Amino acid sequence: MMSEKTVLIIEDSEFNRRLVEAVLKPHGYRLLAAEDGEAGVALARSEQPDLILMDVLLPGIDGYEATRRLRADPETNRLVVVALTASASNEEQELALAAGCDGYIPKPIDTRAFPQQIRQFLQD
Repeated sequence: MMSEKTVLIIEDSEFNRRLVEAVLKPHGYRLLAAEDGEAGVALARSEQPDLILMDVLLPGIDGYEATRRLRADPETNRLVVVALTASASNEEQELALAAGCDGYIPKPIDTRAFPQQIRQFLQD
């Protein structure tokens, strides 16, 4: 069994949070969830997850701003942040990377490919 990695899902849609949890839980991940950017940044600071899945369109501060805050904080600036977004435009990809995201996964997620995508981001 692989070591238990912690994945933080910052996503305002309960459906999307549950989908990610349903896909990843069987693979042995410890899952945390936050519904908005502020709560997500606080949880990232306290839990130091191995990977953060960041929805970009969030209530309050958006995913780009939340990522910038994580990158600006010495306690969280090394965390792996992957943007989850419904828009697959190149512009949005560039915004995510410019904000400090390590990568990008379009929504809706491909439930068959998703676990492998997550494993690739977790390789140090």
